[in-house]
Amino acid sequence: MPTARIYQRPKNAMQSGRFATDHWMLEFEPAEPKHADPLTGWAGSGDVRDQIKLSFPTCDAAVAYAEEQGIAYTVIPTPTRKLKLQSYADNFR
Repeated sequence: MPTARIYQRPKNAMQSGRFATDHWMLEFEPAEPKHADPLTGWAGSGDVRDQIKLSFPTCDAAVAYAEEQGIAYTVIPTPTRKLKLQSYADNFR
């Protein structure tokens, strides 16, 4: 039986905006560890479910899909955002 994790996409560290952070993702856990290819040295495995990432508008929709398909799942809660409030004058103290 495949297992999956359901989580909310984090903010991209390279951009200031929060585009698509309200989407919930369903990602399958790897069934086998990755190993280095002897010819190229690239990491890979025979597990094709590693390539599947499904996007949902809400957590409830992702959970409903997993239960409908018979997929065991784990919901990873979204960490709370901590705002660091400071003024421009704090740069000169």
